[in-house]
Amino acid sequence: MTELSTLLLDVADGVATVTLNRPEQRNAINLQMQAELRDTIFGLDADDSVRAIVVTGAGNAFCSGIDLAEGGFGDDFRQQHDAALGATSSTIWESVAYWQMATPVIGAINGAAIGAGLTLALLFDLNYVAEDARLQLPFTRLGVAPDANSTWLVPRLIGLPRAMELLLTGRPFTGAEAAEIGLCVRARPADAVLAEAQQVARDIAEGTAPLAVAVTKRLVHEFLHSEERPAAMTRETELIWWLGRQPDATEGVMARLEKRPARWTGSKNEPWPDELR
Repeated sequence: MTELSTLLLDVADGVATVTLNRPEQRNAINLQMQAELRDTIFGLDADDSVRAIVVTGAGNAFCSGIDLAEGGFGDDFRQQHDAALGATSSTIWESVAYWQMATPVIGAINGAAIGAGLTLALLFDLNYVAEDARLQLPFTRLGVAPDANSTWLVPRLIGLPRAMELLLTGRPFTGAEAAEIGLCVRARPADAVLAEAQQVARDIAEGTAPLAVAVTKRLVHEFLHSEERPAAMTRETELIWWLGRQPDATEGVMARLEKRPARWTGSKNEPWPDELR
């Protein structure tokens, strides 16, 4: 992995902790950070030794959004953005398609998460947040619409009425409210947020089978936009039978019977059979 200038990376015991590291700018996202974040997270996903990824912020903020000093939402910024990431705006979603990854991504929102700083975190699988963190989706107050798929995702997370209020008004709210309405898993004192997220990540790394987690994550995201419940159950059942033939299914049962920690040998990136892809 190339040297990082806007992130910190620590990997231990199957858990990677990625820290947004522009504290003087309250970890605002510039083009360099966006490219490094994409390469780092997808690189970690390709590494079988990494079982979970935690993302947090340096200092007392998680992320204050797009660095407006680099041009905001104008055409020049858009062109630089597309060039920096080697993609067009119509395909840029691929750089944040964490739902397609095999590895769980967990946010530790240790402080303010504003605009793109919050919509970035909402793309993660789980989020833990500081009780007093200031959160906001202020896009309509800036003359633009919400980004990062949030108009699709937020209503599915918290229901239409609450989503419409947050998205249309762009009002600020706290981490405690975010947990109460289901936007985050739990709110904790700011100094406990990272530790809790890392503990959940370690629990996944130690206690769960890599391929089973990857399949479960993919099915949940896949079925978010499926209205065919019988077809979903059929697909789920076929994948369960396939997982049942993998070595880790036997290991999980034996570990339970023998009352010992499981010794997983499977890969989260194991290719699925062609008929199940």
